[in-house]
Amino acid sequence: MSVGTDAGLLAPTWAGTPAAAEVTDEAWLQAMLDAEVALARAQHAVGLTPAAVVETIASAARVERLDLPALARAARAAANPVVALVTAFTEVVAAQDPGAAEYVHRGSTSQDILDSAAMVVARRVLGLIGGDLSRVAAAFAALADTHRHTVLAGRTLAQHAVPTTFGLKAAGWLELVVDATVRVRAVASGLPAQLGGAGGTLAAYREYAAVDRAVRRETDGRGGTARADRTPDAGGLELLGPFSSALGLAEPTLPWHTVRTPVAELGAVLQLVTGALGKFALDVQTLSRTEIGELSEPAAAGRGASSAMPQKRNPALATLIVSAARQVPAHALVLAQCLLAEDERPAGAWHAEWQPLREALRLAGGAAHTAVELAEGLVVHPERMRANLDLTGGAIVAERLAVALAPALGKARAKKLLTAASAEAADTGRPLSELLIADPELSARLPSAQLAELLDPARYTGAADALIDRALRRYDGVRDHETTGGGTL
Repeated sequence: MSVGTDAGLLAPTWAGTPAAAEVTDEAWLQAMLDAEVALARAQHAVGLTPAAVVETIASAARVERLDLPALARAARAAANPVVALVTAFTEVVAAQDPGAAEYVHRGSTSQDILDSAAMVVARRVLGLIGGDLSRVAAAFAALADTHRHTVLAGRTLAQHAVPTTFGLKAAGWLELVVDATVRVRAVASGLPAQLGGAGGTLAAYREYAAVDRAVRRETDGRGGTARADRTPDAGGLELLGPFSSALGLAEPTLPWHTVRTPVAELGAVLQLVTGALGKFALDVQTLSRTEIGELSEPAAAGRGASSAMPQKRNPALATLIVSAARQVPAHALVLAQCLLAEDERPAGAWHAEWQPLREALRLAGGAAHTAVELAEGLVVHPERMRANLDLTGGAIVAERLAVALAPALGKARAKKLLTAASAEAADTGRPLSELLIADPELSARLPSAQLAELLDPARYTGAADALIDRALRRYDGVRDHETTGGGTL
């Protein structure tokens, strides 16, 4: 029976991206092998495993030494891949040193290995995402500062509302990315190793330690040389620190076999990442519509091409990001549902996490990688922004006129007058300013020069400039935290 390939043919968001390479079957298998090696190193650290044995296990822990497709098929028998892996890996180690094979997976359970491997894989992908978010944030900060006075139509419920600035819009994107980055940083720094044994009590680890002590006492009695235990509980809690350290993960308070917050939290943060980037991408899609034309994606050979329409240049980068943002919440939902994990190991909830977690990681990683290119290469068209502002003939600042006229006409009368004038302007195509100047009641109260000033969209952007400064200050603070050792932004 032939084995197919999952190269991302139907998943262009992540195909060929760095995150995809970190979640392949080979990457997961190597992470599981790394967990087996970390266990041997931890047991050596507390005096239970000879150094030579650790090195034998470590030298054998290479993906190419194992038949990955065969392991995948064998995983069906036990409903998880670790059982078959331990058997096959033990054989590889035994071929080098039969004595060392006795120390493979000693006292461990499948969930210790697979959960720890999942955290290793997630940490690597979150590192990539964090680096990409840093570049996206820098691009947004530059756009916000450069275009702080570039006025465009603010839109609510798909219609022109009041003027805003493109700089403020970019500052909003920046705020989302900074929010996501802070969460990525926090989650990545706290990803825990998993070690608990069959039922989360560390019992087998302690029992192996007791057996070793008995053997060493017997060896001592025969005049041999024994290794001394370095702690009174060498096979229990004292393994948690060195095991976690060997994997570069946080030390858990307890085994979390059925306390699944680490995985659920991963789903939540990956959803936040794709949601933040998806908002940006959706705005790009909207503003790059032919009839709007305020933004364009960076051009590249073949990008955005249509198989049927030669004139098309579709917003392909934004489409890939939006695609990820629409998929990840479904995967995150599965991970959240798996918080309902019965007993000391659930029958199905744990197993249901693996594929959604992998897909969420590579979709979020692919979206972040794609967003770098879109954010850094985004083309802004201020002249189209200005032209679109003028489409309603001044109606976009009707709110300002209502405020200005309220003292003279009363709030209700001012709103009624402007509503009628705006409707007539829309029906007749005449500029709102022309209709207002022609109104005898208004012309008597507002000189034409004052009316022209009130109708200028650039003079009605409120506190946009100051709001941009607030967003940039927060970004600078988070970025400075990174440079002083606070993690990746």
